[in-house]
Amino acid sequence: MPRTRPGADSRDETDPPRGGRSRAGAARLSPEGQLLVGPALRARAAPPSADARLLAIATEHLRRLGHRQVTVVGVAAEAGMTHANVYRYFPSKTALVDAVAGRWLREVETELAAIADAPDPADDKLERLLLALSTLQREVLVRDPHLFAVHRDATVESRPIARRHRGRLRALVERVVEEGINGGAFLLRDRERALAFIFDASHRFVHPASIQLDAEVPRDLIEARFGAVIRAILRVLRTGAL
Repeated sequence: MPRTRPGADSRDETDPPRGGRSRAGAARLSPEGQLLVGPALRARAAPPSADARLLAIATEHLRRLGHRQVTVVGVAAEAGMTHANVYRYFPSKTALVDAVAGRWLREVETELAAIADAPDPADDKLERLLLALSTLQREVLVRDPHLFAVHRDATVESRPIARRHRGRLRALVERVVEEGINGGAFLLRDRERALAFIFDASHRFVHPASIQLDAEVPRDLIEARFGAVIRAILRVLRTGAL
């Protein structure tokens, strides 16, 4: 029988070898006491990318100072780099603050897509989608007015971040309308005219400039007014007036 070293079989086969190495490579304990090996260790140990750090700092500066007071120099200084280096990732201050707003807009789009993908009737989904689009913007106006200001200005000036957002919104609404047509809920003679009508009729309640103008109007009154507009939109779509 081959001889074994004393204690060689006293260690469990799953224990990492002495010296902190495992068969999968370096191993380390997380702060929670979990053994991190291989990909998990690399994911845990990887520092945030430079553009992610810049976005995080810009987000904090935007929330604290407002978009007019955010500077590339200030963001660069906190990130420990020169302002010239920031321009490698964001070509201008506008691009930087728009990227901050873009992260929030993607969250909005995710919530709206969940409504569009739900197994509900198309007319119900269109109503909920439009109400959510209005509500999410009003909430950020109250919670983070400086972020809302970037979104408003980008929309008014038709900057790239706003154009991409508008395109995704249109795609979601078009998907719901198409579903309504196929299911017999909507009777449309001209799909493009119907889509334009939906956005024209709801403009006062979903465009950020109009939302800013109505900031002091009580929420229940806004919802009642918008609810009446949505009912009119659905009536037109159901009767085939367009």
